[in-house]
Amino acid sequence: MHGIKVLMAKNYIDNLSEETCKGMTEKAEQGIWPSYAPFGYRNVLGENGKKTIEPDPELASVVRQMFEWYVTGRYSVREITRMARAEGLAFRKTGNPVPQSSVHKMLRNPIYMGEFVWDGKIYEGNHQPIVSRELWNKAQAVLDGRSANRNRKPKRDFAFTGLIRCGHCGCSMVAEIKKNRYVYYHCSRAKGKCPEPYTREEVLEERFAELLDRLRFDDEVLAWVSQALRVSHGDEKQHHEDAIRRIQAEYNRLQNRIDAMYVDKLDGRIDIDFFDRKAAEWREEQRKCLALIREHQDANQTYLDEGIRLLELAQKAGRLFRQQSSAEKRRLLGFVLSNCIWKDDQLTAVYRQPFYLLAKNVIELEGKKPTGRARDGVFDNWRPSEDSNLALLRVSVQ
Repeated sequence: MHGIKVLMAKNYIDNLSEETCKGMTEKAEQGIWPSYAPFGYRNVLGENGKKTIEPDPELASVVRQMFEWYVTGRYSVREITRMARAEGLAFRKTGNPVPQSSVHKMLRNPIYMGEFVWDGKIYEGNHQPIVSRELWNKAQAVLDGRSANRNRKPKRDFAFTGLIRCGHCGCSMVAEIKKNRYVYYHCSRAKGKCPEPYTREEVLEERFAELLDRLRFDDEVLAWVSQALRVSHGDEKQHHEDAIRRIQAEYNRLQNRIDAMYVDKLDGRIDIDFFDRKAAEWREEQRKCLALIREHQDANQTYLDEGIRLLELAQKAGRLFRQQSSAEKRRLLGFVLSNCIWKDDQLTAVYRQPFYLLAKNVIELEGKKPTGRARDGVFDNWRPSEDSNLALLRVSVQ
């Protein structure tokens, strides 16, 4: 009986849902918006006794103003959102401010010029439009970038966009231009009010440069590191040579199998289909062996060169950073640093590998001098260890 009741209830719900969808589609075909009123409209009871929508006396003028602002081409969607909020655009029930994504959807919604989309079809509505068709089409042209009189300024490429988080609330730090010349960074305040004040871009740039300068070391330390790199290169070279010998032995073993199986095929002990199938499998494995051999050969040849280029980059990182464009600065920082946090005039960051190891040993070697052979004392710090790629060095500048 319980199972029967469950099936009956499910059947009732399915029928109710189907009938509701049919009723809403019939309203749409009659030109009546069949759902909850969008921003700028309100649900009312029509003359024929059916629910419909009409312009909201309080919000319709704000929606119309949004379209008029946007077609001028002088304002972005973000700026339109800010101005609309100041005019009172908010959610009806909660009173919360409308997000930028909702404003963008409003500018794309044809319901404001008399049409609406329902279930993938376009219907001509019998409700009163808030904007004219001409104004709506102009807004679409601006959104699509096809407007002939679009005169918005190109978006500026800020150096540290997307790299820094606020230390108070964890939100992203965003940039803003003041007086058409000064760039300030501040918390996006996506989670609400934040006590972090505005910060000049020059201040952040100098903090980042100081972090990169910590990767520099004097000529004596450079000599130690170069010697340790050569010692490590010898071990790395031996590793690749051993791997190549093992892979080459596997390649020869597969070739011997193919040769022996070919003889069996000639003697009639195996058929041609079996030979072709197994030979194809073993040749594919041989192809993979050759690819691995090439990888080890390339790694063996580039290991020392990459290490030297890494040292050169670390030595010149601070100077290069100060000379580069905004895009190149952001690219260099993303390559060297991660988890950058700004809080109370202090920048905290984590060096990525392998710069972590460089910075760690530069800090430890300050004031020290080498003693003994290359493998003892100082150089033990520069040799790879099990956790060297797992540790993170968090540093800060103030």
